[in-house]
Amino acid sequence: MHTIIADGLSKVYDVQKKRPGLSGSLRDLYSPVYEKKVAVKDVSFVIDEGELVGFIGPNGAGKTTTLKMLSGLLYPSGGSVSVIGHDPWKRQYDFLKNISLVMGQKNQLWWDLPAIESFNLAKDIYGISDSSYKKTLNNLVEMLEIGDVLNVQVRKLSLGQRMKAELVAALIHSPKILFLDEPTIGLDVVMQQSMRSFLKQYNQGGDGSIILTSHYMDDVKELCKRVIIIDQGSILYDGLLSEVIAKFSKHKIIEVITPAGTKTHKVLRKQVAEKAAELLKDPGVVDINIKEVEIEDVIRQVFAGK
Repeated sequence: MHTIIADGLSKVYDVQKKRPGLSGSLRDLYSPVYEKKVAVKDVSFVIDEGELVGFIGPNGAGKTTTLKMLSGLLYPSGGSVSVIGHDPWKRQYDFLKNISLVMGQKNQLWWDLPAIESFNLAKDIYGISDSSYKKTLNNLVEMLEIGDVLNVQVRKLSLGQRMKAELVAALIHSPKILFLDEPTIGLDVVMQQSMRSFLKQYNQGGDGSIILTSHYMDDVKELCKRVIIIDQGSILYDGLLSEVIAKFSKHKIIEVITPAGTKTHKVLRKQVAEKAAELLKDPGVVDINIKEVEIEDVIRQVFAGK
């Protein structure tokens, strides 16, 4: 079943063009000049029930703008989008109670109150029954291991504890769609791994769809089978993460092992067999390993326009 259908989705902003100098600033004040800035251009994709999809791209690529259109926070300039059968911009109750948006640097919890108070408020807002609320809350708290800080003021929580509490608040109503925008940003390595483990376990335990944006490729590699790569507002790739290397990298790595150490060679794919045979003619070679280029390097080259 399709939970998200985006068809030719676009977003164009009117951005004021600044003129130089004092006179230019005065003219801008009384007769501003605007120019069009394309943030998202003709983006189309379909996401099915239960999928966890990585939505990746460099800064300014259009990731967050797309997520905001899918969640109804922004109105698209063109195209259409359907999320669990709803037009997000209408912000209907049946739509809102089945989605959740978590942004790594945005706080949805009451800062001066214990996290449990925000969870209780969400229970009333979403009309969750006592039994469902208790079961879901206990399950999330156990998986995220934050039972000992539920009654601590949110302002006194560490960043990692707060992000875990943010996830509980976002998932307490069991949404069908979860939008995660940089959920591990600013967290240390241990806490990043803890968050990834939770998200993997949560996704495997239900049929909700998750869209994840992240600058950390470890997040994407560990969680996502499918990725959508976006750059300059347009989709460059939509498919399996495992096939990104084959599509975008023209090279492989040959590691040559000798008694003196290991040396690496970056070789065009079509020349790998020939180069390996040539290297093996050297009597000093103990062994060779043929490897793919690291996914991080491939993605970095894609983002750099190479």
